[in-house]
Amino acid sequence: MKSFRADYVFPIFADPIKNGIVTVDDQGKIISVTDHNTPPDGPVEKLSGIICPGFVNTHCHVELSHLKDKITPKGGLVKFIKDIQATRKADDKEISDAIQKADEEMYTNGIVAVGDVSNSNASIPVKTASKLYYHTFIETFGFLPQNAQAIFDKAMELMQEFKPQSCSITPHAPYSVSKELFKLIRKHSDAEPNLISIHNQECEDENKFYRYKLGGFIELYEHFGIDISHFKPQARNSLQSIIPLLTNKQQVLLVHNTCTNLKDIYFIKRFDRKINWCFCPNANLYIENRLPKIPLFIDQGFNITLGTDSLASNDSLCILSEMRTIQKKFPAISTAKLLEWATINGASFLGIDDEKGTLEPGKTPGLNLITGLDGLKITPESKVRKLV
Repeated sequence: MKSFRADYVFPIFADPIKNGIVTVDDQGKIISVTDHNTPPDGPVEKLSGIICPGFVNTHCHVELSHLKDKITPKGGLVKFIKDIQATRKADDKEISDAIQKADEEMYTNGIVAVGDVSNSNASIPVKTASKLYYHTFIETFGFLPQNAQAIFDKAMELMQEFKPQSCSITPHAPYSVSKELFKLIRKHSDAEPNLISIHNQECEDENKFYRYKLGGFIELYEHFGIDISHFKPQARNSLQSIIPLLTNKQQVLLVHNTCTNLKDIYFIKRFDRKINWCFCPNANLYIENRLPKIPLFIDQGFNITLGTDSLASNDSLCILSEMRTIQKKFPAISTAKLLEWATINGASFLGIDDEKGTLEPGKTPGLNLITGLDGLKITPESKVRKLV
């Protein structure tokens, strides 16, 4: 057994414990969480900082890790998509090595579980051998109605390659998935377990396209030679347009939400959909140089999680770095709240909260030590160290 004492222990399911002590066995299973007045038997390692569960990264693209530092930042989403498509091809070994390195980076940064988006089978070997828990979202693209069935069938074939790993089929984004493809995914999701994760409202052009059939996406479709004559403007934002097309049987993660507004949030409350939000602030700054209006989403009754996006749009795969960015912009959001988003909320969405997300006896959530705090506030000097 190992015991660790810190300035504060954040069990997440209960209030923080000042001078708390966490004891784990040699498999990382929580034996006890106590205060300093009831110390466990044996030696206790004294640490400065706070101890919390391992982090859950609900949105990543490890197969894009070889694109680190290759995409020019702050060019906007339309340019980002073009650059990704122009540069993502690479030698198989280069891609595989970058995935392995990304997996190790997340482990070092205290991440214990990942919701990862895949368009190929490139990440299967690394995920099979990884110390991290992965759920893979097999992502579908296809804005032409006539191609919907073929695209869905290809995604089903790729999903079989990932099994028995945890995986599901998901739409990429409102602007890249036809109504027909959305309906095929909903039919599949209504019939069997199938977690959903969608890129949502990353830029104003997405809403302009859905409202008026105007904006940068028109030029993007022309660039890729896609005929969008079938698409009619919806006179409302993209999120409001696709909510009726989503299943009400599965948890749905809406990722980024950079341009989601209060009307969008109120609109989805009218539907019986199991909506979760994921914020990836560093990627939003990298691509669009703006952040979502995160305070709008708090206390609205929805589950909020955190993600890193890919190394194509981020300098690192570190949940603490995402928390730092949020707290710098929105200092009223407490570290305790951010830790909930970074741990139990992500574990709940992925369906692994029986093992991860909180420091409770019997669980194996991982243990992180966060140092360099100002009181309980995250600072530029704050670092995370994996203890278990």
